[in-house]
Amino acid sequence: MIPLTDGSTQGRLSRMARTTHSYADLWTRVLAFAFDYIAIALYLLVLVAVGLAINSAFPGIARTWFGHPVLGQIVGFLTATLPVTLYFALFESSSWQATWGKRWRGLKVVRADDERLTRTRALGRTLLKFIPWELAHTCIWRVSVARNEPSPLITVGFVLVWILVGANVISLWISLTNQTLYDRLAGTYVVKSRG
Repeated sequence: MIPLTDGSTQGRLSRMARTTHSYADLWTRVLAFAFDYIAIALYLLVLVAVGLAINSAFPGIARTWFGHPVLGQIVGFLTATLPVTLYFALFESSSWQATWGKRWRGLKVVRADDERLTRTRALGRTLLKFIPWELAHTCIWRVSVARNEPSPLITVGFVLVWILVGANVISLWISLTNQTLYDRLAGTYVVKSRG
């Protein structure tokens, strides 16, 4: 049963409580994400191939794009993180209410009132979900360009990544509605489709 929080959301939550859902468990969500990651990996392979072709045609461009830590981080964000973020946000706010992986596993993402996510909410949920991912990329990038011993801040960043990942897994595991921390913050649920 979803706890009722205040008068403004009571009606929506009451409708949700009356609707019987089967919430997606940890392993079902992991399998769905693994399937999504196949699509992401294929995109990244194409991105690497295009990058190698560009660098072959214009020698030294990789050094220009990735030689400076800030510029390299921006290029990485625009070419890798942003498209992946849009993939999740746009598909989860579409009529499917799911990415390919979730659809393959028979899942969909819904709001507390059992309705489809708006693009804004789906984008917010995805940004919250990918905070650990982007933080890990930032730390790895900083380690790769560090000329000396990496800063203790990088170690703190990696520890924070694992704390956030752990908090999401524990939240999903102990929640009666199998919500991760980012689902709770976004007011979303991952449920099994009815057909």
